Amino acid sequence: MSVPNQAGEDKLSQPQKPTGLNELNICGWKVSSCESHILKSKCENEVECVDARNLCSVCLYNQQLDLPHIPDMVFPDNKLSILHEPSGFGIEFSALRALQRVDSGKRDVKIACAEEWKASRSDQPHIEHEAKPFDWTFTTDYKGTLFGGLEAESSHLHIDLEKLKRREQILFYSDITLFEDELHDNGTAICSVKIRVMPTGFFILLRYFLRVDNVLVRINDTRLYHEFGTAHIIREFSGRESKIEDLRVPTALLTDPNEINQLLPLKSSTCEILKLPSASSKPPPEVTPIDPNLNP
Repeated sequence: MSVPNQAGEDKLSQPQKPTGLNELNICGWKVSSCESHILKSKCENEVECVDARNLCSVCLYNQQLDLPHIPDMVFPDNKLSILHEPSGFGIEFSALRALQRVDSGKRDVKIACAEEWKASRSDQPHIEHEAKPFDWTFTTDYKGTLFGGLEAESSHLHIDLEKLKRREQILFYSDITLFEDELHDNGTAICSVKIRVMPTGFFILLRYFLRVDNVLVRINDTRLYHEFGTAHIIREFSGRESKIEDLRVPTALLTDPNEINQLLPLKSSTCEILKLPSASSKPPPEVTPIDPNLNP
């Protein structure tokens, strides 16, 4: 398996992705991942939902999101959940919560690259439609949804990259797309979350990747690491971006977030710990992976 390293720490190995619901219980944690279908284009009922307690996915998104439109591809039932069963503390990752962090325009924030993007696409008549005051790139600084009383606090602790370089058995792996948009064929915006569980702990990468052709590349990453037997999760956030003209790299690199990530200037970063009321269980001497044929 490719393990994280300083130059390419996000190249998680790519065994076959699970479909539907997959779960793993280990050291007091319940790990759940779910992959399902894309959001439909209209209400699932003959008459638009009126009961706020029983909305279809389409009506729920329309009600919860104050955006002129949503990404081309949204996966409403794709989720990753990590539950510390002894305390009920946990963290979940979902498309709806990620999109709620997109600027709806109420703060009147002008997207920095909007005019440059318009100028680079002046031959396309629909371009004025894209310059609306909401963030048409769907940029999100989502870091996951805490539940059960779990709270974050600033910390100087950082994820130990040396531990993540060790070759370990993969007990559970999932790579889930939350939403994706092709920006009217002028680039891509995608938000996804990956997890791998090893006998010693788990590592999560939540990534928002944006490429606006000839204009900008942006990556917002949230990494979480928990070592079994400790009483906290380390959560690191980083925001990186650059104008494409300043990168001067082969075009192929611009489409690969794993390769381009380390070339982008760091714009913002935070480090937090998510405290548990007690330490999780230590790993047993031997653990059988969910797929005995899966190589590390």
